[in-house]
Amino acid sequence: MTQFYGHESKPSKRLPVKITEGVKFLLEEDKEAQAVTKDAHADWRKWNPGLDNDHLTLAQVYATLPGDKSDDMDLMVKLIENPKSPYAITGAISLQDHDCVHILLGRGLLPQDEAFVIGYTMGTAGKKISKEEVKLFKMISSKLYPDIYRFREGDLIAYDLGFRYGQKAKRPVYDYDFMKHLSKPLSQLRAEFGVDVKALRKLFLAEKKRIPDTKESARL
Repeated sequence: MTQFYGHESKPSKRLPVKITEGVKFLLEEDKEAQAVTKDAHADWRKWNPGLDNDHLTLAQVYATLPGDKSDDMDLMVKLIENPKSPYAITGAISLQDHDCVHILLGRGLLPQDEAFVIGYTMGTAGKKISKEEVKLFKMISSKLYPDIYRFREGDLIAYDLGFRYGQKAKRPVYDYDFMKHLSKPLSQLRAEFGVDVKALRKLFLAEKKRIPDTKESARL
């Protein structure tokens, strides 16, 4: 293991294990997120898979995702939401699998969409996640995240709606390797997790009423 301070004979000058793991994590390049080809010309602001795609495979819809680089993500967000981080929340998920949950739920990539998807993902942890951890994440995401990633009031509403729906899931989504199931039709994947398209549409209508006048709500 790399020693950042002093020698082994002076342990008092070495960083605690948890911190050194965090430093190591921040220095690592996440190559997995770039393993599957996306659409380099797609606009992330406009991308929205919707729910009328049960007949398509995960791979077909995944290929329409806007190309991105994990290095563009803020370090604070990586520390909290990347499963490789020693500080990751319960329900942390890899970037490529996170993208697949967007597809599963028919949500775009705007802030309100992100909040719903993250809420759902954490919600699928069921009893493994505590109310205290949920409160902590909501505080961090709304107070400490950089402005571009920070949850606003409407985003927190979307997060809560997603979280409650995730609690009804048949199984957690964050420990499922979506990359091994790209050939499956979305109808089959949604059935595996208990994602009901009709129920989601009703939930989205409720979201639109509670969060009116946003781009995200307008296209739900």
